[in-house]
Amino acid sequence: MLWPSWASCLHCCSLWCRSGKRFAVKEDPRIGQVLEVLPGANCGGCGFPGCGGMAAACVKAADAGSLEGLNCPVGGAECMQQVAGILGMEVAAAAPKLAIVRCNGTCEKRPHVLSYDGVMSCRVANSTCMGETLCSYGCLGCGDCVAACQFDALHMNPKTGLPEVDAEKCTACGACQKACPRGIMEVRNVSGANKDAFVVICMNMDKGAEAMKICASSCIACKKCQNACGSDAVHVGNNVAYINPEACVLCGACFEACPRGAIASVSIKGVERRDTHNPIPGAAKPAVKPAPAGAKAPVANVASAAPAKPAKEWKPIEVKYDAPLMPSQQILLAGPKDISNPVAPAKEVKFEDKRTDAPLPPSQLILLGLK
Repeated sequence: MLWPSWASCLHCCSLWCRSGKRFAVKEDPRIGQVLEVLPGANCGGCGFPGCGGMAAACVKAADAGSLEGLNCPVGGAECMQQVAGILGMEVAAAAPKLAIVRCNGTCEKRPHVLSYDGVMSCRVANSTCMGETLCSYGCLGCGDCVAACQFDALHMNPKTGLPEVDAEKCTACGACQKACPRGIMEVRNVSGANKDAFVVICMNMDKGAEAMKICASSCIACKKCQNACGSDAVHVGNNVAYINPEACVLCGACFEACPRGAIASVSIKGVERRDTHNPIPGAAKPAVKPAPAGAKAPVANVASAAPAKPAKEWKPIEVKYDAPLMPSQQILLAGPKDISNPVAPAKEVKFEDKRTDAPLPPSQLILLGLK
């Protein structure tokens, strides 16, 4: 076997180095500069695979002449201004966005009828069962959205069983929206620094009668919110209402008109809901509160009340037995140890022997076989 010489190895290495330099891809230095400005969260909220993809997209868009449509939700407007300065471009201020929980089915409003003991994952629960309630559109409560959030802006409320969004920490990256298998989490435009918005917090598409049985705050598609809106921002479709954030003027008419409390007011201060006290058929009724000390009992209207009928006097019925009782009747009436009416012995029956010498008629002879 012949081994190659050192000279041939060095020659191959030099050829490889020359080919590597010839086919090497040159990276635009502006990509590295933009990448240093980006927050480095790699959340994917911008729509690109990480901050490196966002930096390359910004450089390519700058060469095309516009940065429109590009936005870093984590860095915000300040970060995009720095990116535009590096690329020699101008960028318009993007509208603020916020993650919204479109479900108000708390433990009180949406009773649990089942017990899920499988893998604590919304995707697993959604694919294997309907959840612990009768609503097939509501929140499953396993917390996939909370696990997907990298900015500690989502937390599960143990009392309501629903996720809650911290508007000050939320960057509208969209990770929670991608993690929710039922599309309950929605990243939508909000107004101003306070992030004000009116949102329909229900996605139940069942008809009104069925939706009322499932949840006490479900949307029943009554169109009262649509009729009350003066800006044509509320529309009802597929048995559920939806508010268009682009057309909403924050008048609050839909919020006041909803008889079910299915519309909430969202801001940086939190979520405000209207409690309409809608009972669910078959649900337990609230306990009656005791009257305060010193309060007088309500006086009944004697004139309107119907007169009470006198109660009938009860008298025991006396049963007399003239015939002797059987042993079973004696036991039932007096008990097995107290037999006060013994049964008289049965009389012996004697048959009379009647003989006759008269001839039998033909019919009797036939019966006896004598004819």
